[in-house]
Amino acid sequence: MRNPELREPANSRPALLFPGQGSQAPGMGRDLSSVVESVRSLFDEADRALGYSLSRLCFEGPEDELRLTANAQPAILTVSVAAARTLAGRGIHAGAVAGHSLGEYSALVTAGALSFQDAVVAVHKRGRYMQEAVPVGEGTMAAIMGIDMAAVEELCADATCGPSSLVEVANDNAPGQVVIAGHTSAVERAIEMAPGRGAKRAVQLPVSAPFHCSLMRPARERLEVDLKVTTFNDLEVPLVNNVEAREIRSGAEARYALIRQVTARVRWTESVRRLVEMGFTTAIEAGPGQVLAGLAKRIDRNLKVVPAGDPSGIEKAVLTIQGGSESRAGQTS
Repeated sequence: MRNPELREPANSRPALLFPGQGSQAPGMGRDLSSVVESVRSLFDEADRALGYSLSRLCFEGPEDELRLTANAQPAILTVSVAAARTLAGRGIHAGAVAGHSLGEYSALVTAGALSFQDAVVAVHKRGRYMQEAVPVGEGTMAAIMGIDMAAVEELCADATCGPSSLVEVANDNAPGQVVIAGHTSAVERAIEMAPGRGAKRAVQLPVSAPFHCSLMRPARERLEVDLKVTTFNDLEVPLVNNVEAREIRSGAEARYALIRQVTARVRWTESVRRLVEMGFTTAIEAGPGQVLAGLAKRIDRNLKVVPAGDPSGIEKAVLTIQGGSESRAGQTS
């Protein structure tokens, strides 16, 4: 049964944003779990579904083990869903959802399209498939700062030397902040060429695989098999998906978007701008860290993003939303 709270106009409530890989840190979720019983139950559910103590990794580390892709992805998902459910328990429901890469799974759980158990198992496998798609050392990623998307796309084209040494745009994070991915040799060429194209900074990232590029095709094919037998419901609120930066509401569209995103670029700049076009002025970053809040400031300052991954963040988000409810009452969907 759908939440009766969701009958009001969608953008009279905040958008909920969910972070992707890289936001993990030892200790995440620990304070929330200690004060919210339902969060503790959620971590117990994750531990049972995965067959190992994800809660211990989140609460205690070690950091190098938590950073492993197959662990980081379910860990971030669990903390993000915990934050969203804690907010819901305080009367804060999403008017729309969006997630950065991995975060789209958290968004779909919150929107009622995917069960938490199915999602935590799926992202654990997703992380393993992505790690195994390219031998360690053969692929990498880099951040290119200070030039626009067209310039980065031209840089990637010029740094590519055929199918055995290619580099592509992976993440459009914010204006002047683009991430590229591909074969290590091609990424290194792009880094060397970037200053001559006007880039303020070009730096290789400490990642173990080249995510969101065509080299991830083996991972996409393996994940597609799993997702095709996973139940997806229609969404209770719209998702702005990061493959096309458009609103979707059907479970079939959600499944297809998750399959496509493995090899496609994350269109985060466009996704945030779409939320602003939909009338949202406030969003909550539900999950560890505050990367998305920082990116939003660079994308469109008309969208205020409040990080909420721990008890103090949850409290601030609740006060922000409740304090601004009167000013949002006149908006329509």
